[in-house]
Amino acid sequence: MSISYHRGDLPAGLSFGDSVAIDSETMGLDLQRDRLCVIQLSAGDGNAHVVHFPDRDYRAPNLRALLGDHRVTKLFHFARFDLAMIQRHFGIVCAPVYCTKVASKLVRTNTDRHGLKDLCRDLLGIELSKQQQTSDWGAATLSEEQIAYAASDVLHLHALRAKLDALLDREGRRPLAEACFSFLPIRAALDLAGWDEEDIFAH
Repeated sequence: MSISYHRGDLPAGLSFGDSVAIDSETMGLDLQRDRLCVIQLSAGDGNAHVVHFPDRDYRAPNLRALLGDHRVTKLFHFARFDLAMIQRHFGIVCAPVYCTKVASKLVRTNTDRHGLKDLCRDLLGIELSKQQQTSDWGAATLSEEQIAYAASDVLHLHALRAKLDALLDREGRRPLAEACFSFLPIRAALDLAGWDEEDIFAH
C-alpha cells in the first residue's frame, strides 16, 4: 500500500481505470458554511491519493477532469454529502455514482449500522480508526495521521462494492439500488438549494 499526498491537484497522467473511490474532508458538515479541504481517491489497487486544498483555490484541472468523466464510476460512502460539496466547490455533477451506504441500507436490513467503520468490520473484517475524523482539515499542513486517516476512507470501497453487489443480487434489489444511485446528484442539488431537511416526497 502507498499513500501519495498532493497540494492543490492530482499529478497529470494518473489513471484510475473505470471506477474510482472518492471521499472528502471538510471544515464541518454545513454545506453553506463549511469549505472543502481534502479529496482522497483510490483505484482499488491498495494505493491512495490525498489532494489537499490549504486555501480556496479549487481550479485543479486534473482532478476536475476525473470528477467530470462520465466513463468513470465514482464510489462513495454517503455520496449525498460528498456530491454536494463537489458541486458547490467545483461546479461539477459527478456521474455515474455508487454509494456503499445506500447499498447497505437496501440489503443489510438486519442492522441499523451502516457507517463505513461498520461495513468494513462486518463485510471485510477490517477495523478502521476514526480518531482523526474531527481534526482540523483546514490546517496549512496535514499531519501524517490525518493523511493516513483520509486514505483509509477510500482504500476499501471497491471491496465493499463487490460484497454489497452480491447482496443486492441475492435480494433482487440491484435495479432499485441503481435507480437510487442515479438520483443522488439530484438529491445533492436539492440539499444545496435549501431542501436539505424537508422531504419533498412526504405528504
